[in-house]
Amino acid sequence: MTVMEPDTEPVVELAGANTEWSAARNRSVKARVAGAFTRHRWWITRILALPVHLLVFVILTFLLVRSMPGDPVRAILGQNFTPESYAAMQERMGLNGTMLAQLGNYLSGLLNFDLGSSLVNGRPVLDEIATRLPPTLELAFLGLGASLIVSAVASYIAVFHSRSIFAKAVRSYARAAGAVPEYVLAVAGIFIFYATLQLVPPPTGRLNIEEIPPPTATGFPLIDALIAGRPDAFSSTLEHLALPILVMCAAHSALLIRVLVTALDTELDAPATRFRIASGAKRWTVVKSIYRRAMPSGITMAGTLFGYLLGGTVILETLFGLSGMGKYVLDAVNSGDVVVVQGFLLVVATLSLLVFLLVDLVNMTIDPRRRPGVKAE
Repeated sequence: MTVMEPDTEPVVELAGANTEWSAARNRSVKARVAGAFTRHRWWITRILALPVHLLVFVILTFLLVRSMPGDPVRAILGQNFTPESYAAMQERMGLNGTMLAQLGNYLSGLLNFDLGSSLVNGRPVLDEIATRLPPTLELAFLGLGASLIVSAVASYIAVFHSRSIFAKAVRSYARAAGAVPEYVLAVAGIFIFYATLQLVPPPTGRLNIEEIPPPTATGFPLIDALIAGRPDAFSSTLEHLALPILVMCAAHSALLIRVLVTALDTELDAPATRFRIASGAKRWTVVKSIYRRAMPSGITMAGTLFGYLLGGTVILETLFGLSGMGKYVLDAVNSGDVVVVQGFLLVVATLSLLVFLLVDLVNMTIDPRRRPGVKAE
């Protein structure tokens, strides 16, 4: 009886086919992943770069605050102190050890969401900022919203009704962008609208003195008034914020109008506009197309304007007696509270970076030609 040896060739061929199929599948998966990353690289890289930018700003801010002239320990202790009290205060302020060790301790605290405690009252800086920042943001966003509305309407009249007297006035106003500082307009506004004409409430806060503030739910006064069902507090807050918003709009909208008018003038004579007009498109279709192509420059300027408004609220809140970040930061600067100053700069930088990230994403969504790797025709 002859024993036949098993035929192993089909098994070998099947194993080879499985290996080739697995390799092809892996290549296909890698190709799909690489293709997906290439398609979405325009927003993934922006988000991944945000922590790096924030880290660089934190280091620069730390070195800048530490290099300020004067001795913050002496500013806190005064003239009468002992070497022991000086060393204790130095350790409490995180100023003991080498500069590299101080930076390491500061970064370690930030990873735990610890901005330190105020050197004046001992309260956690993060808690103070969480309480004072929402009213400041509310004022800045209201000023930005008013500036955007005024700029959109004024730019439309200046470009599409260019022969009117109002259009010429708008263009003249836009050319004077930033001519008058914000605090000058604020002082003039208080003198004219309150002291002389009595058209606005006194600059003593967000509510009348006899009114009780609504319970804090979100930290934003207007939203808290709506949640609490307090129309009286809502209207009173709007009355007290009307003049600061008007000042912010008058001081900063001119710059935005100038950018929008320039972009609209350019797009008005663009080939795409001429093609739509020649093809018989409706007027509003042409206008929307022009605004869509002119929007990226306006959105970029709006993001920059938010930074100006956020910084300007520090002065406006002081002039109008509004509770917020303004008085908190000014008191910290006057008392040499470097912990509060560092926390304020870090929060403002984070907000500004987030706004500019949003500006980039919106611009690249509106105009895909702005995305990395896309060449404009």
